[in-house]
Formats: sequence, C-alpha cells, structure tokens
Amino acid sequence: MSNQFDAVIVGSGFGGSVVAYRLAEAGMRVRLLERGKAYPPGSFPRSPAGMSTNFWDPSDGMFGLYSVWSFKGIDALVSAGLGGGSLIYANVLLRKDRGWFEEDGWQWPVNAETLDPHYDAVEKIMKPQRYPLDYSEHYATWKTRTMKQVAGALGMSFETPPLAVTFGNDEHHPVPGQVIVEEHRNYHDADRLSCVLVGECNVGCNSGSKNSLDYTYISAAQRAKANISILSEVKAFRPLPNGGYEIDYVVHHPEKEGDARKEKKKITADRLILSAGALGTPYLLLSNRGSFPAFNRHLGTKFCGNGDLLGFMLKCTDPKTGLRYKVNASRAPVITGSLRADTPDRRGFYIQDGGNPEFLNWLIEATEVPGALKRGGKFVWDRLMSRIIPHRRTEISREIRALFGDCDLASSTFPVLGMGRDVADGNFTLGRHKILELDWSMKTSKKYFDSLRGKMKEMAKLIHADFQTNPTWYLKRVVTVHPLGGAPMGHDPSDGFVDSFGKVFGYEGLYVADGSVMPGPVGPNPSLTIAAMADRTAEHILKTWTRRGPT
Repeated sequence: MSNQFDAVIVGSGFGGSVVAYRLAEAGMRVRLLERGKAYPPGSFPRSPAGMSTNFWDPSDGMFGLYSVWSFKGIDALVSAGLGGGSLIYANVLLRKDRGWFEEDGWQWPVNAETLDPHYDAVEKIMKPQRYPLDYSEHYATWKTRTMKQVAGALGMSFETPPLAVTFGNDEHHPVPGQVIVEEHRNYHDADRLSCVLVGECNVGCNSGSKNSLDYTYISAAQRAKANISILSEVKAFRPLPNGGYEIDYVVHHPEKEGDARKEKKKITADRLILSAGALGTPYLLLSNRGSFPAFNRHLGTKFCGNGDLLGFMLKCTDPKTGLRYKVNASRAPVITGSLRADTPDRRGFYIQDGGNPEFLNWLIEATEVPGALKRGGKFVWDRLMSRIIPHRRTEISREIRALFGDCDLASSTFPVLGMGRDVADGNFTLGRHKILELDWSMKTSKKYFDSLRGKMKEMAKLIHADFQTNPTWYLKRVVTVHPLGGAPMGHDPSDGFVDSFGKVFGYEGLYVADGSVMPGPVGPNPSLTIAAMADRTAEHILKTWTRRGPT
C-alpha cells in the first residue's frame, strides 16, 4: 500500500466521516485515521467490569469509548471510537437557528442560507425520523407527553426533534425490534434492529438502531474505497518542503504488552484535515505549533460548552392522588422532545428530556440506603419470628416484594438537558509536559445559566417535582458533552484561525472540520451543524483539487 494520499483525515466524528465520504466518492485517495475501536452491534459493554474500563487512556491500558477531560470550571465528555461522538450522542439533528449566526454583534462567516444545502445533504444520508409519540402505546411515554404539555405554560415551543434513529422501515409504521432493511451492507456487515426503546443511546446502541456514522457516512466511505484505519492515533504532523504534509501516528495493539503495544508509522498527504474534535484538534494544533510558525493568535480561542447544563426533576408527583408518577425515563430513546426559549438578550436555549439505561435505575435505588436497611432489617426480623410462631407462612413472595420498597426514587426521576448560547470566551493553552489547559469560567455566562436554570425550576414546579442541578453546579462547575471552539472560523486572519471553509490561514491544504471551528455556541445540539460545515469544507476541497504524485 502506498503511504502517499490525496487526503488524510484525523478523526471519524461528524466532521471527519463526512469529509472522508465526500472526498472518496469523488475519487480521491483517502486515508481516515481513528484512534478508537470499531463497535459493531452487541459490542458496547454493560457489565460493571466492562464499564469500569470503558475509558480512553492507552497509557493505562484502556482503549474504551469514553474520554473524560477536566478543566478549570468545566468537565467535558467526548468519545473515542469509529464514528466519534455519534456513538454516544442522543441522536438529535436540529439546525442552528437562522437568527443565531452572530455573537454580540459579530457576524459568523457563514449563515443559514449558506448551510441549507449542506444540511439537506447530511439529512439525506443520516435519515432522521421523529419520535412517533402519538402512534401507539409503545411510544406514548410520560416524559414526552409531559414536555409537550408544559411547553405553553413555560412560554416555550415544543417539537419532537429529528433523531438519527430508525423506528421502523416505514417511518409512518414504526415497529420496535424490526430488522432494518438497508440498500447496502454496513461497515460492520451486521444486521440492525429498529429502536427497541431502552434508553441506551449514550452508552452505545447494541441493537444498531442509531443511524450513527459507522452505519452511514463511514459505510459509504468504505464503499467508495476510502482506507479506514482504527486504533490509529495521530501524534505529530509537519509541512513538507515541496507541499503537502507528513503525519506521524501510532497503531495501538491492545492485545500486546509493553512497547509492542505501540507501532509507530508515517504517511504523507497533499491535504491534511483535522477532525479530532473540539478538544483533540486544538491539542494537536498547539502541540505541533513549532512546525507551523504562521499559526495566528486565534488558535485555542473562543471555546464554549454550548451552554450545557444537566438537571433532575426528582419525585415527580401527581397532585390529584399524591402518588409518584411513573416517569420510566429508560423507556424510549434518551431524547424524544425538545423545548426552545428565546430571551431578550438573544441568548436563547433549549431544554430536552433525558433518559438513562435501566441498569442505572438499580444504582439510583441503591442510594436510598436508610430505607433499604430498614426494609432489610424488617425482613430478617420477620423471618426469625416465622421460626417461632406456629403455622408460619412458607410462601414468602409478599415479604420478598417488600424488600424492594416502592422503588419510587428511580421511577419518578426525570433528567433534563439544557443547552444554548453561552459566551465563547474560553482559551486553550499548552502547559508543562504538553498538558492541554483551558481558561474558562461560568462568570461571563452567569446570566445565561441563571435564565436556563430558572426555567428548569419552573418546569419542576409544573410537574410537582423537586429540582436538582448537576451537583458540580455548586462548585461553580458544569459538564459539557458539546465542547466547541479552539480553532474558530473568521472572515480573515484578524478574527479567526480558519476561514469559512475550515482552511487554516497561512497554510495550503491544511483544514479543520469539526466542532472546534465554531466561533460561538451552535445553540441546539451541534452535530448536524458540524456535519453541514464539514460537507461544505469537502465541497470546497473538491473544487480546488488537483492530483499530485502517482495515480
């Protein structure tokens, strides 16, 4: 195999997979390098042992799905695996609001009209479907109906958002657990099932119901002859004297020991497209800055967390009966309904219902230690007494049932996720020992977060629940699953690191195609906008492509 490519793409998320497909389809020699593993249906861990090592840290022998970063004021959760963030996201494909392409008077270099055809192109391949709320008893979930019911009282609009999930071969006649009919075999050469409604979107969909990138863009790229390499982590890159780039990467061999676990390799490419995400790409650019003296001062700037805030509605109660609602957040996909609010300062936000895998409900119930101890003590006492009292009952199903209690805590807990337009003023730097550091604080976005949190509290009152923010809130920290910025686009080098096509200012053939190019928050879930921008980047590359080297 030749080590010279027309394009090398680093990362297989919503940027890299889209670019890989578009370039390969046009006949380019494409190499896609993904640091993580491939996850065919049934391969996502569920056991305590499997989950305990399901993290990404090759230095500690872990090659799992989750990559967790902790910075000043914010923690971030991203993914390592073929398909990037699509493996663990909640499937929502919303477009950026047409009026939100500005930040405090500064206009983005792109707008809705520019991106509309690219949104269309991505949706055609991702094939989103909306949650069929009113179709049958399978889908008439409490959490979705409640979101719809409270929207008016909250002054927010409601929709069942487009989801990259297959609910049935016929969108108008969804059937849970139906074998999905596909025109082509997918990358994994595996059968998939339509959504089985178990709330496991964020821990990996073992039924293959999600239209994640490995089943869509990556499968299409493979059919177009793209060279796709997993467990291949890029470490360094540099421009070549006569044009193009040399890339150093390591191939991970988890099954081996010691130095044999890492195999060092080099390849070259006419074009290098960085799509390692809003944490990985800034880190790679900063750590290789010595080879690129023309990198400008905007590298590492305009970070934000897309306004992410996690909340919990606890003990949701029916005011008429005084009984707890059976929320059953594990039934259905993680997100099924979306509320949107506009604010006078135009820093609007969304609130979406959340869900969780059923096994987490066992952990939630286990937190009720005093109640469990009391029930356990009563059970032991009753069993002792039954040995003494004549005519004791030998059928003890009732007593076993009492051990469980009402199980109200888990069944009446309703998680919600807020996101929107926080202030993109975070700055990445590279610290000692090449540690990625971030200067970011909630302070400048306090008004936004207070408004979002206040609306969540209103929602809790409407459904007669206790409201609890993610506990890190009280430490003035938030958790984001939508990190953005770090290599922001601008109109020219005076206000951005890349141009509106993702091309790095000052370097021919060097591009960024992922969430790091966003010069501010997207507002809704950013995946679709990242993919649309990547589609636009790919189109620009193809318009300027001339093949170099042997064919």
